Amino acid sequence: MQMAAWWPQASTDMLAPTPFPLQGQVAAVTGAASGIGLASARAMTEAGARVVLVDRDQAALDKACAELGPNALPLVLDLLDPKQCATLLQRVLDLAGRLDIFHANAGLYVGGDLVDADPDAIDRMLNLNVNVVMKNVHNVLPHMIEKGVGDIIVTSSLAAHFPTPWEPVYASSKWAINCFVQTVRRQVFKHGIRVGSISPGPVITSLLADWPADKLEEAKAKGSLLEAAEVANVVLFMLTRPRGMTIRDVVMMPTQFDL
Repeated sequence: MQMAAWWPQASTDMLAPTPFPLQGQVAAVTGAASGIGLASARAMTEAGARVVLVDRDQAALDKACAELGPNALPLVLDLLDPKQCATLLQRVLDLAGRLDIFHANAGLYVGGDLVDADPDAIDRMLNLNVNVVMKNVHNVLPHMIEKGVGDIIVTSSLAAHFPTPWEPVYASSKWAINCFVQTVRRQVFKHGIRVGSISPGPVITSLLADWPADKLEEAKAKGSLLEAAEVANVVLFMLTRPRGMTIRDVVMMPTQFDL
């Protein structure tokens, strides 16, 4: 997908767009081997950043980084392993020397009626969607506070803004993380750090494999699904606003999606 030129962060340079607004910056993206994470990493590398792609799937990471080029750096990490999770920042610094942008994107999906849900799957999803996000942000914040600047973006969901009856477990995890984003933002903006979330409706990724079959067929029939690259474009928009502006939350959905 051809990327459009993006406006630079410095307000004094707003008269002309630049094709590389993230030049010189280092980003890390979790869940980066596929879906929204891969699309976000692609958008950032095309905007000039060096990007550390974090995922537990080494084969998929190697393939993604080969496709994205030398500014894409693979980091194999199982974020559900507490010891590995705690090493995120240090391993990013070992690879790239600094961290300017962190996109907490890794997540799992549990849909359907609560009574039918697997308790172990609930635990695993909540650990990744909530606990890991909190621990990752806790891990990277001191580095950004010391630098006096940074951007943190969390992948949330349209389900965080509506009590979606066919996914009570998943929706609840995203409601929790939206609260986390908004409260942490208020703690750290004094340090020059921007914190925001992106809340897309249904996106064509592997997570849709776990959607209720009737809802998936309905969405396909209506053409009411987003592309991961469309979400990544909005992430890039958030990152390239002037430093005095924070996009705290973007809710995006297909025009034909009825929610």
